[in-house]
Amino acid sequence: MKFFPECSSTVGSEVLLYSYHRSFNGFAAKLTKDEAAKLREKDGVVSVFRSQKKQLHTTRSWDFMGFNKKVKRSIIESDIIVGMLDTGIWPESQSFNDTGLGPIPKKWKGTCQSSANFTCNRKIIGAKYYRANGDISPYDYKSPRDSEGHRTHTSSTAAGGLVSKASLYGIAKGTARAVYKICWSDGCYDEDILAAFDDAIADGVDIISLSVGSFFSSEYFDDTIAIGAFHSMKNGVLTLNSAGNSGPILSSITNFSPWSLSVAASTIDRKFITKVKLGNGKIYEGTSINTFDLKGKMYPFIPVQLFCVPGTLNETLVKGKIVFCDYNCDGTGPAEAGAIGAVFQSGAHKDYVFTYSLPLSNLNLDDGRNVLNYVNTTGNRTATTFKTNVEDDQFAPFIVSFSSRGPNPATPDILKPDATAPGVDILAAWSEAVPLTETKDDTRIVPCNIISGTSMSCPHATGAAVYVKSFHPTWSSAAIKSALMTTAFPMSSKNNLEAEFAYGAGHINPAQAAQSGLVYDAGEIDYVKFLCGQGYTPKQLKLITESNFTCSEETNGVVWDLNYPSFTLSTTPRNSITRVFHRTVTNVGSPVSTYKVVVNAPPGLIIQVQPSVLSFKSLGQKLTFIGTVGAEIGNSMISGSLIWDDGVHQVRSPIVAYASLVE
Repeated sequence: MKFFPECSSTVGSEVLLYSYHRSFNGFAAKLTKDEAAKLREKDGVVSVFRSQKKQLHTTRSWDFMGFNKKVKRSIIESDIIVGMLDTGIWPESQSFNDTGLGPIPKKWKGTCQSSANFTCNRKIIGAKYYRANGDISPYDYKSPRDSEGHRTHTSSTAAGGLVSKASLYGIAKGTARAVYKICWSDGCYDEDILAAFDDAIADGVDIISLSVGSFFSSEYFDDTIAIGAFHSMKNGVLTLNSAGNSGPILSSITNFSPWSLSVAASTIDRKFITKVKLGNGKIYEGTSINTFDLKGKMYPFIPVQLFCVPGTLNETLVKGKIVFCDYNCDGTGPAEAGAIGAVFQSGAHKDYVFTYSLPLSNLNLDDGRNVLNYVNTTGNRTATTFKTNVEDDQFAPFIVSFSSRGPNPATPDILKPDATAPGVDILAAWSEAVPLTETKDDTRIVPCNIISGTSMSCPHATGAAVYVKSFHPTWSSAAIKSALMTTAFPMSSKNNLEAEFAYGAGHINPAQAAQSGLVYDAGEIDYVKFLCGQGYTPKQLKLITESNFTCSEETNGVVWDLNYPSFTLSTTPRNSITRVFHRTVTNVGSPVSTYKVVVNAPPGLIIQVQPSVLSFKSLGQKLTFIGTVGAEIGNSMISGSLIWDDGVHQVRSPIVAYASLVE
């Protein structure tokens, strides 16, 4: 599959999959390598590249963000339209009930691709599905309906209505808070992603949320998500992306374009504990989401050597018993062999949990060793597992282990991720087309589910962006992004060793973001100058921007002058470095206000700001300052911050200096 030239008239209609023309120009087509090579040489063709497959980045979390039902709301909130690009949606979920909602916003230009099993309403105002190759698996619906659960979960998080007493079998009780189907059972393909971007922008959405990413990082001009997000930015639409689930490896982030908001995943102040009781009376605490209640009944407890994978267990030995497995797996093996329950031990991260198809608890290695000793040395061994309890997590928030980390693999001196939001053990709506787990004998169908991923944190940030947009409908995408970043709760490297490479500017604070005081604004020309400074050719620029902009000495913008809400500088290990940053802030707070700079600089970091006082006389006024940052860097990173404070607003930007291993 090759695509993204400008003139689709050069290929026949029998191979044309999509013609992108509503918001940008291009097409997707089935071509051989020779045909693609010939097309690449034609005048007017900007680029031809192969379509790739991308993957999904798979209540109380809003309260934890300081955003409860009593927060101030805007009267135009119902006019904000969110475009969700993912696996579709389960329209019958109570999260999408349109009772009490007003008419569909007049600006909406989209359609509802309804079918026998799918209709829209005043909450889900539009829905379409995209499948260029036409191959629909028997596990998928040929409609916008969600057969997997992912987008139903994320949509209800970002833009769902309140559902009273939502829970998963009584676990995680609380109140849980539109649709372009691009993902199917076999993944999410580039040509479908671009088609959805093209439609969403033209349909009139205000915010785009995309919890999808590549298997590996790529340059901006090779990334359809970055290209689509650039066009949404040009049209005043902010795109929010999940950072990825490949952490804690450094530079594992896959969505990192500077014109989108990249969201990491962090914990909330609750954790799920599943206790195991042995026949000797000792109780151990493990992790899982166990919805089953054995009511304290003790069952025979047997050891199983090493792996408990399907097909390796003796059903006669296992049936009706609880098994101990010296390995962490998904529980399918014990369940299919007829076990009553399972106890695992593993050294894997336990800062997030899974739901299983049988009673199961996952112990750490120390407790697992004790339990293994019991099961190996005791006659008439018995055990039971209890239904999961919810407990407070005093260490929250911290960045979960799976959340992809920076630094930015494409532009080391732009900090990524931008910020973090709740993405661990999140309760939200679920598709009732699929059972709770993938085990063949699991028949549990639920309206809500608890899952984790940056796919869950991205819609939380999306909901916050919607909230800011509802108070400031004329703000640019960069202004909304700036407000979310500069008002974020600061986080500490004590709980997050990778510091800003894990959490960016910090934990999103929706209520405060709507009254940020100042914003770092930017538009298309700023990003084009940045790309020029990064050495992109006119042809590459045209691929991303669709403009005929020509780079020159006057327009080559250095990365440190992009009007970004964070400051980053890198050099090789054991070197000193000094960079000069030019920034412009726009007054969106009090018409007459004076901001004084507050600098937090640890040893090894020198931060100077001129002027140190900014005096505004009107709303919308722009003032410029220069920040000079010097750092003595060993083999790691140093971070501080710059805050503009008028006594009411504290506009905070992280400053990060680090040793890069890439020259």
